[in-house]
Amino acid sequence: MGNRGIILKALVTGGGGFLGGEIVKALLKRGDSVKTIQRGNYPFLNELGAESIRGNLTQLDDVNDAISGCDIVFHVAAKAGVWGDYNGYYQSNVVATKNVLEACRKNNVKYLIYTSTPSVVFNGDNEEGINESEPYIKEYFNAYQKTKSIAEKLVLENNDEGLKTVALRPHLIWGPNDPHLVPRIISRAKAGRLKLVGNRNNKVDSCYIDNAVQAHMLAADCLQKNIDCAGKVYFISNDEPIGMADLINKILSAAKLPSVNKTIPVSVAYVVGFVLEKIYKLFNIKNEPIMTRFVAKQLSTSHWFDLSAAKNDLGYRPKVSIDEGMIRLEESLAEEIT
Repeated sequence: MGNRGIILKALVTGGGGFLGGEIVKALLKRGDSVKTIQRGNYPFLNELGAESIRGNLTQLDDVNDAISGCDIVFHVAAKAGVWGDYNGYYQSNVVATKNVLEACRKNNVKYLIYTSTPSVVFNGDNEEGINESEPYIKEYFNAYQKTKSIAEKLVLENNDEGLKTVALRPHLIWGPNDPHLVPRIISRAKAGRLKLVGNRNNKVDSCYIDNAVQAHMLAADCLQKNIDCAGKVYFISNDEPIGMADLINKILSAAKLPSVNKTIPVSVAYVVGFVLEKIYKLFNIKNEPIMTRFVAKQLSTSHWFDLSAAKNDLGYRPKVSIDEGMIRLEESLAEEIT
């Protein structure tokens, strides 16, 4: 156990998801008692030894039932994406977070770790070595950015002696069994629809799944030990900024696919994104456009962060490098094929 804090019972929201599921595994491995709440049925959670509850975070009664008896909550569940109805994002990201906070108060939960995103400060410009003093943006590209910003602020504003809270902003989580970044890159490459945006020189931070989990464990221990991290937010990554093209091509290499070298100018991608957004809104198309203004900016700008705060306050040091992570990813992708 080392010098970690003692957790009697933990609730993980969104335990059926990529990050949530790995946090459940880590908590159980530490010897903690774990409950999860999610809308779907995920038999693997029960097989792991967690108490799995089906419920909707937008329903306060469901949240109260799940949080009852817990003393720490990992609020991981969220609606992610770059496209969709604002109310859907508001319900999943803001209303759900309000309910989690209210239920924490009602059930005397002492600690809350909230999974946020660096997107809450992304205004479309390069982010090169920025830290947590970067202000929230005023003009949002999409509902995800706006609702995650509102939720993060709520969590931090609710920090006090009765409920200690902390927010983490992991960037581009990937690894074996990733249902988001890796399969999207692979499917687009196989379809011949993957292109690089811009001059290829923009550097990005990413976060291997084990490092993202480790940050959540450290934050939990930090809150319990009364270290000065309560009420704060932390960027989390591998601390290895590399070119966006390099990251994409490393993932393609792990999947035994050829590198992508085709590029399109940022201005073209942005205009295409702008036009597609207008068309999709006009005709109320629910599917995500292949390009949006947000995606064009994300793919063509730098995103890497100063992790001094996480290192100093949480003792965070990424344990799995990008190269080691890619070896593990390659092995897992090979197993999927066989």
